[in-house]
Amino acid sequence: MTSSGSVNARIEAHYSRAGLGELILAALRQAGKDLARLTVEDLAPLDEFHVRGREATLELGRLAGLTAGSRVLDVGSGLGGPSRCIARTFGCHVAGIDLTEEYCGVATMLAKLTAMTDAVQYRQADAMDLPFPAESFDVVWTQHTSMNIADKAGFFRELGRTLKRGGTLAVYDILAGPVTPIHFPVPWARVPGSSFLCTAGELRSILEGNGYRIEAWQDSTDQARLWFTAVARRIQERGPAPLGLHLLMGDDFATMANNQRRNLEEGRIATVQVVARKI
Repeated sequence: MTSSGSVNARIEAHYSRAGLGELILAALRQAGKDLARLTVEDLAPLDEFHVRGREATLELGRLAGLTAGSRVLDVGSGLGGPSRCIARTFGCHVAGIDLTEEYCGVATMLAKLTAMTDAVQYRQADAMDLPFPAESFDVVWTQHTSMNIADKAGFFRELGRTLKRGGTLAVYDILAGPVTPIHFPVPWARVPGSSFLCTAGELRSILEGNGYRIEAWQDSTDQARLWFTAVARRIQERGPAPLGLHLLMGDDFATMANNQRRNLEEGRIATVQVVARKI
């Protein structure tokens, strides 16, 4: 999701997987799900593409104070799991954008299967050039997206452009830890050239320098470490479950999960949830 075409192409190639929609439908059937009565909860193991999954989405929604009627922009919406979750839980309306066209198509398919099309819509777009007028949204929401964006100041300026004055920015992201470098591949990048992490201090400065007042800052690294340790152990002991993030990432997801565990344990990355106000 950067303004550089070559980096954008590399990032979209990282996330794209041919036939992803059919793979997901087959996995749902294998797991015994009724596609005619599919629920948002049925999809939770595979459509929340971030550390700690559904639990982290609900935490951020409560921290951001989402309410019925809120108009939310989800930047980096992936397969649409978080947007469907917050629309169902809090009653808000969500527009999702993602750089990966295949993800947008699958997200739309899953919204139809869960009867959520009135509450959520998806379109392909670059986060550095959002296709919305200024001050369109009450909340701008982004989870595990800025790790693929080099120009973080430009990213948060563009998010702020679409946010109403006094509106809420809700961020859940992976940051650089005190130890470098990180182990690759990881879920957001197979090579260093697609990964752009900043430190907690840098993120604070970027937000405060681009018109935001930070209202909540929660370091969730310890919870992330425990979660990924459990994920890596389950994969090692039992192999991948019928429904899981390996459907998105393919055969090397086990290596990614193990590297993510190591990066967290060794202090190479951190996770944080941030709520800020546009001033």
